[in-house]
Amino acid sequence: MIKNPEAIRSLEKRILQKEPADFFRNIRLVEALYREAVMLGRFPPRDKLAGIEIDIKVARVVNSVSKAT
Repeated sequence: MIKNPEAIRSLEKRILQKEPADFFRNIRLVEALYREAVMLGRFPPRDKLAGIEIDIKVARVVNSVSKAT
């Protein structure tokens, strides 16, 4: 059990600030996650349109907010 979560967040933030971003490492990570999702059968989805209604609702909300500002 973490007794002081704010101290952990502060430590993580300091570590991340010291480490420069590594584009190629990030790409390798994304590719590994993609391969794992394919191996587990979670990607690509069997039904290509599954969840499209939610995507459309989110897009409408985002577009309405961006037009208002």
